[in-house]
Amino acid sequence: MADTTSPQAKIIDDFSLEMTGKDVPGLREAQDVIPQGTRVNVTFLGNEDLEMRVTAAKAVKDAGFIPIPHISARRLSSQAQLEEFLDRLQQVGATEHVFAVGGDPTTPEGPYDSAYDLIRSGVLQKYGVKEVSISGYPEGHPDIKTDVLWDHLEKKAASLKEQDLGAVILTQFAFDTDPVMSWTRGVRDRGIDATIRIGTPGPAGIKRLINFARRFGVGANAMIVKKYGFSLTNLMGTAGPDKFVTELADLVEADPKAGDVKLHMYAFGGLRATAEWCRDYQSKVSGGAAR
Repeated sequence: MADTTSPQAKIIDDFSLEMTGKDVPGLREAQDVIPQGTRVNVTFLGNEDLEMRVTAAKAVKDAGFIPIPHISARRLSSQAQLEEFLDRLQQVGATEHVFAVGGDPTTPEGPYDSAYDLIRSGVLQKYGVKEVSISGYPEGHPDIKTDVLWDHLEKKAASLKEQDLGAVILTQFAFDTDPVMSWTRGVRDRGIDATIRIGTPGPAGIKRLINFARRFGVGANAMIVKKYGFSLTNLMGTAGPDKFVTELADLVEADPKAGDVKLHMYAFGGLRATAEWCRDYQSKVSGGAAR
């Protein structure tokens, strides 16, 4: 029997969310709108401590969602600190899925210079890690050359496969589907078949979106943001990803190389507003109630 599910319904199904350690109240406020079993990433910010990160991961687990704590390689001062974090996460049932990222510090604070170093250390499996998410940058990285990004992506994917660990590629957010699809084809051309979760901002103030774009080196010129669905000449309103997601879904469906592509929602406008957008979009594109 032919699959009659729309491309948009496929791409929004099983979306993931992102929160910080400070967002536990926001998670509780949004809990009734987020489908049970949703993957929720918990960031590893420099201004948040161990207790805050573990408390947030536990709140995600207790709410019936799948916690995916971030581990920032260059922020770790030692292997002992890594093991302490993983041990505490394991105690609250939050180590099966993690996200390994290099992190912001220019100079590593300890022995791990990159997410690749973290993955190949062999420490993760000791604490029950079964799947590792890794970073993807469809529009490049402001401080890392493109060839280095590709080299590390290939190395991380290969190392995870060698260690029999699951892999997910989670990308920086984007406003333009063209570089996203070009980059996705590049991933598949390199023989990497992991699920790709395309970073997508939930509805938020336009000024806020532009500020985040500048901070993370994401293209936000007038042509691109017009394509996304808002104008740089009117910064007072809010914008949602409807146009971007709809177009992305059609392009993924039409590209036989794309493979498994989902959405990862950055909740710049708040967890509840983002979860409500996902619910409403899902209902619209499936012609009925959201899952």
